[in-house]
Amino acid sequence: MSTTLNTSTTTTATTTTISPRANETTTDTSPLFEPAHIGALPLRNRLVMAPMTRNRASATGVPEPIMATYYAQRASAGLIIAEAATPNAVGATYPNIPALHDDTHVAGWRRVTDAVRDAGGQMFLQLQHGGRVGHPETTGHHPLAPSPVPLPDTIFTPSGHQESVVPLEMTVDQIDSTVADFAAAARRAVDAGFAGVEVHSANGYLLHQFLSSSTNVRTDGYGGSVAHRIRFTLEVVRAVAEAIGPERVGVRIAPGVTANAMHEDDVDAVYPALVGELGELGLAYLHVVFADPDQPLFHTLRAAWPGTLIANPALPWPGPLPADGGRAAGERLLAAGADLIALGRSFLANPDLVARMRTGAPLNPIRDAHLMYVGGETGYTDYPTLG
Repeated sequence: MSTTLNTSTTTTATTTTISPRANETTTDTSPLFEPAHIGALPLRNRLVMAPMTRNRASATGVPEPIMATYYAQRASAGLIIAEAATPNAVGATYPNIPALHDDTHVAGWRRVTDAVRDAGGQMFLQLQHGGRVGHPETTGHHPLAPSPVPLPDTIFTPSGHQESVVPLEMTVDQIDSTVADFAAAARRAVDAGFAGVEVHSANGYLLHQFLSSSTNVRTDGYGGSVAHRIRFTLEVVRAVAEAIGPERVGVRIAPGVTANAMHEDDVDAVYPALVGELGELGLAYLHVVFADPDQPLFHTLRAAWPGTLIANPALPWPGPLPADGGRAAGERLLAAGADLIALGRSFLANPDLVARMRTGAPLNPIRDAHLMYVGGETGYTDYPTLG
């Protein structure tokens, strides 16, 4: 992640509007716009706003009021999965990342869920522990990871980019306490008004680090064989499911994704085994990052997963989005067996993405200088909507 810190304290913003073209008024019949559900949770359409780090929380991880504005603007999504919140202090990744391990975090997130609910939306929260993706200057703690394998890149801290530190290998007691922290954070998420949580086992963070033999070189019951490397993710998910009910729990995976310098050489062994075990728990959904219907593994996972499958299309990154924002890719995935389609940057730049896709209106371009992490309303709550 490459970021620039902005100390703006702006907490309110308005959204400007633009008028659609005259021929952009017809209702589209794409399956993306059909009502759907996750268990008993009704969704107004099959479009999901993917979790995206935005760095707008306070320095202590409390969601700021501007975050309520941002998410409420995008409440027309069938489901919003809010950006990753950390279940404990040591699991924090970057500055101004939201958290969910004390009462102030619950109160901050309650403002967000109330705003989204008032706008007619549904919302899950992603829970994420950074593992080796963290720094003492940001968290006040030394990072913990499966093994002492450092992130080979620099990492952003409150004073700018710093060399990553070698993480401490987690003891079994630390593994157990982290599992408990995830379960406690899930209970707080329900208290904060979320319909459920997504356990983040993707994109190079702690759970993903346990899955990969490049970041997990343990020789105990949490490393080595595939069965041992998937154990931590399974323990976290089971604990979270026991805490709030499996129907409130989703899991995100990213087979082969190289974010945060990840490398996996046995995805065809790891992920079918993991998904097979997860499929027995009665969870709300499985969320597959960079899903590609041309890859056999996608179909293997679809066949192994008995419930709702959210697919995040493999759109160009870091290059520009397609002009349709991923609509055609999403429709291909639905045809290949996905149930819901998660889009990230398209929702970032288009608060009314559903309406734009439905009517064929042009999409807002993403402002690169304010893409994600700079703080304040610019590039966050000031993207225009259709009149």
